[in-house]
Amino acid sequence: MLIRSDGTESPILEEADSSVAAEQRKPAVKYGELVILGYNGFLPPGDRGRRRSKFVLYQRPTPSGVKRSKHYVVKTPHSSQAILDSKQHSISYTLSRNQAVIVEYMLDQETDMFQIGRSSESPIDFVVMDTIPGDKSGDNKVLQSTISRFACRILADRSNPKVARIYAAGFDSSRNIFLGEKATKWQEGREIDGLTTNGVLIWHPRGAFCGGEAQPGLWREVSVGGGIFSLRQSRSAQQKGEVVEDETNVLRDGTLIDLCGATLLWRSAEGLENSPTKHTLETLVDELNAGRPQCPVGLNTLVIPRKMTLSLNDSVNEKQQPYVYLNCGHVQGHHDWGQEKDSECRRCPICLEMGPVVKLCMGIEPAFYVDIGPPTFAFNPCGHMATEKTVKFWVNVPIPHGTNGFDAVCPFCATPLSGSPGYVRLIFQDNVD
Repeated sequence: MLIRSDGTESPILEEADSSVAAEQRKPAVKYGELVILGYNGFLPPGDRGRRRSKFVLYQRPTPSGVKRSKHYVVKTPHSSQAILDSKQHSISYTLSRNQAVIVEYMLDQETDMFQIGRSSESPIDFVVMDTIPGDKSGDNKVLQSTISRFACRILADRSNPKVARIYAAGFDSSRNIFLGEKATKWQEGREIDGLTTNGVLIWHPRGAFCGGEAQPGLWREVSVGGGIFSLRQSRSAQQKGEVVEDETNVLRDGTLIDLCGATLLWRSAEGLENSPTKHTLETLVDELNAGRPQCPVGLNTLVIPRKMTLSLNDSVNEKQQPYVYLNCGHVQGHHDWGQEKDSECRRCPICLEMGPVVKLCMGIEPAFYVDIGPPTFAFNPCGHMATEKTVKFWVNVPIPHGTNGFDAVCPFCATPLSGSPGYVRLIFQDNVD
């Protein structure tokens, strides 16, 4: 209700305001979600502002995308009009000390732009820091990040929300992208393009992510202009890879994006509708606990925790905390039976096999699941539980590590997987009553 200056109510304005409010209440169009590998549902200090474990891309109230409009050669790029104009989006490709190509961009009414990077400046929608593998409870800070401050941008199609394209590099606070003299760049005909220092890599699954039947694809590099190339010899090599004609920069459900320090998973809105929810996963844990699994040594009932980590000070929980023998898969409670002197390994009291033991905890981030089902498998060596198809999918996905290495990792904590096959089938002693 609005009040006029004479103190009376204005029903006409209120009515108009109600229609605006009704318009605002319409569910926003969802493009998809970006989820960082290595975080089981939330960042350790908690998701805050633009720094969180996942970022949901919704259609913006007004278009925010840009598209190429014109380009030209200048002698002094830093003093050119397009660079100095803070309202003009532009990319500057420095060819030599006294020559650069400026590509101007104009507003695109058909797309929305979302930017990802390490910078906390306002043009970045999703602030991403380096992922440290394993337990995140300690104060593990990276001294020198390899993630670009303005790493990449995604342009989502407003009229066809299923289409979202990724491009290397993002626009800074002055709406500029600079590719310096040493950056890898090239001209073909009238077009110019380039790569960022450490590159933005993408990996498309071959087949549908949901269902768990997808085959691993190949890692590619995406350029500033959205072209797809084979990987360089090493992450920041000067020579670009070969053009890959039959692949595009359109994100698919299950596409991985590597920013050299953090890997993101793209889940489409459509794909997420076929995935479990957090409530679904919690219900599956409740069903396992309803079977009252027991420790064969202590004969006490075990309770699988829903939380990512368990408080060491919670003695009640610690008594009920299940552990898995990673070589055989038998699930038991905490006990001292079979512990070898000066060794981390223990002898399983059920099958007598020697091997490491680890706490079990639920993989609770739904985006990493390729199907819906009971969590009957766990990753080795971290002990995160998931469905059989989910575990078997991720053990076949090579995640970039360092300048030219690749490791299969647990998606819930980013710990590199051990042994072959990198997982274990869980054997509970449950429903024994």
